[in-house]
Amino acid sequence: GHRAGRAPMSQRSIKIRSPEEVAKARHAGHLIAEVLAMLKPHVVPGVTTEDLDRLCHDYIVDTLKCTPSNVGYHGYPKTACISPNHVVCHGIPSKDKKL
Repeated sequence: GHRAGRAPMSQRSIKIRSPEEVAKARHAGHLIAEVLAMLKPHVVPGVTTEDLDRLCHDYIVDTLKCTPSNVGYHGYPKTACISPNHVVCHGIPSKDKKL
């Protein structure tokens, strides 16, 4: 079966991206890799997910001079989606959630 209101996979088309769109996506991938490399040494036991989120936000805004895309997306209030340990869903960073 398929979801109500959606065509079966066999009837959906794949959008072919332009070289410019591919270049933008590649650049975005490099930027997020840079954010993750910056964040890695800060991911230690006891750090809060809110602290990690603030580090991500500040690095994206102040160092990369970019706008975090998650903030405000469908009402999402934070920069990152972070959950400790083996949580299946990514969570909203919080001062109460520690690694």
